[in-house]
Amino acid sequence: MRENHFDLLVVGAGPAGEKGAAQAAYFGKKVAIVEKKPAPGGAAVHTGTLPSKTLREAALYLSGHRNRDLYGIAVALEEDATLPRLMARKEAIIEAESATIVDNLRRHRIERVSGHARFVDPHTIEVEGGPTLTADNVLIATGSRPRRPPDIDFDDDQIHDSDEVLDIEKLPRSLCVLGAGVIGCEYACMFAALGTTVTMVDTRTEILPFLDQELIDRLRAAMAKLGVDLKRGRRWSNVRRDGDVVTVRLDDGSEIETEQLLFAAGRTGATEGLGLENIGLEPNSRGYLTVDEHYRTRLPHVLAAGDVIGFPALASVSMEQGRVAVCHAFGFQYKKTVAELLPYGIYTIPEVSAVGETEQTCEAKSIPYVVGRALYRNNARGKITGDLDGMTKLIVHTESRKLIGVHVIGERATELVHIGQAVIQLGATVDTFIDMVFNYPSLAESYKYAAYECLAGLARAEVHLEA
Repeated sequence: MRENHFDLLVVGAGPAGEKGAAQAAYFGKKVAIVEKKPAPGGAAVHTGTLPSKTLREAALYLSGHRNRDLYGIAVALEEDATLPRLMARKEAIIEAESATIVDNLRRHRIERVSGHARFVDPHTIEVEGGPTLTADNVLIATGSRPRRPPDIDFDDDQIHDSDEVLDIEKLPRSLCVLGAGVIGCEYACMFAALGTTVTMVDTRTEILPFLDQELIDRLRAAMAKLGVDLKRGRRWSNVRRDGDVVTVRLDDGSEIETEQLLFAAGRTGATEGLGLENIGLEPNSRGYLTVDEHYRTRLPHVLAAGDVIGFPALASVSMEQGRVAVCHAFGFQYKKTVAELLPYGIYTIPEVSAVGETEQTCEAKSIPYVVGRALYRNNARGKITGDLDGMTKLIVHTESRKLIGVHVIGERATELVHIGQAVIQLGATVDTFIDMVFNYPSLAESYKYAAYECLAGLARAEVHLEA
């Protein structure tokens, strides 16, 4: 039985599981990873992050969205366009990324076990159709799944959750999206760019409320320009299928008729069937596991990381959580915490990315600040690419001159934000951008001009204090 005993047993081969397993193996621990799907990668690779971004790139390229205001060229999709044809690269990308993960596990000599894992006792896991494994430490990294309210018929081939929506065969003429969170907003933009009439409904009065309000306003305007009809502060009371039409009834009595429906209002932890009752662990009402600052559950040797513990549920953060959890479990003097400074990347059209304080959080915390903006329309690269609505926004502490927030909307936002993130992480001042030399033409150069505006604000603040 000792050959089936491991220092670490990982359940789930998504971002948190893969990186946690590799971290332990790197330091010489005997590790096995159990995955019930045929290939590793989790939802990030197979149903969520990578497939949806593939559709986004197809939407931008095939619709001519990036160049619609340039060269006087109009691009139209074929009337019989299908999602499988639009996403022809999806399977190749998934296969390549899965192969990369498999190679990473192989290089670290991590034993891969296929099947559904279930706890028998706190140190023993049986794998359906496979071996029974024991371990000193267990990392639960099973991720999450779309929430499915019982009053919505997901067996209907015109009603989908976010894992299924990319299985739609024909590009729909109309789509209703219930839920205006990150996933809902991303899909609403993608389908709208492809010519689908999109209606999005959310119970909240504002979309993506964790963002800086100015970015929210700009994103809403961009979505409206794409043709997304956003209904905020509305609840849906009934979803039914009438022939080939899905009808959504709202709380004000109005109805939305649509060809296809996407329910994207929340996710739940993928903890069912793990036998947690056999070890005295109980997920919360949303299926998520509760952990301490070291990612330990109520049982110190049973760890959990990634989407299965809930917020922020970002693949990038899940990877770090897996690494940090394992370092604490074995006492490795390596990674002790996940960085507090977490960037958000939202792949709407246009992209949105942010890190650090917003104007609203500064006001709530009574932090003195100034703001600097640089618009893409004033940037040479922005003019070349045709993205005239983008913006780089900096938030700087008035007294220390330190950069404390970066907010970018527009082309390459999710890449550009990391320049500012590095400056914040290092505790540097806005003067850093003044001293730097940026490539010309480049969107990154927008940092320098946003910094100049910050300097003007700092000068005005200094005059005000002296007065």
